[in-house]
Amino acid sequence: MAKSNYITREGWQALDDELKFLWKDERPKVTRAVSEAAALGDRSENAEYIYGKKRLREIDRRVRFLMKRLEDLTIVYPEKQQEGKVFFGAWVQIIDEDDKRFTYRIVGPDEWNVKKGEISVDSPMARALIGKQVDDEVVVRTPEGEKVFDVLAINYKQAPA
Repeated sequence: MAKSNYITREGWQALDDELKFLWKDERPKVTRAVSEAAALGDRSENAEYIYGKKRLREIDRRVRFLMKRLEDLTIVYPEKQQEGKVFFGAWVQIIDEDDKRFTYRIVGPDEWNVKKGEISVDSPMARALIGKQVDDEVVVRTPEGEKVFDVLAINYKQAPA
C-alpha cells in the first residue's frame, strides 16, 4: 500500500528543519573530519576516515530522500467545515469496551509517533475513525480480532482533555 502524501504543518517543518540541519551543519562537519582523517595517511586502516565516509553516505541518502519527499508532500490545514467530524489533523479521544481512554492525532505517515499519540492516516485505526462524529461507534480490526471503540471528543486545535 502506498503511503499518503499528506502532512501537518508541524510535521513538514520538522522534516524541513532536519534537512537544513543535515545539509548546513552535519554534512560540513563530517566532511571536515573526513578531510582531516584523509590527511593522516593510510586510509585503509584509518577508522575515522572509514566511519566518516560511511556517515557522509548516510547523510547524503537522507538528504536526497528529504528533498524528494518534501516536494511530494501536501500540507493539510484543518478547515472550519471539518469541525465535529474526524479528518486529517484531528485529535480524537476514544474509549474501548473496558473503559480505557485513548487520545490520538491523525497525521501523515512521515510524522507519526505513538508515544506522542500521533497515528498515521494510513493506519487501520485512523482509517476507521475518518468521517466519524462524537458518539459514533468504531470497529477496528487488530491482530487480536475486532475491537469496538466509541468516539468521545474531536478537536483540531489541541488534544481533548
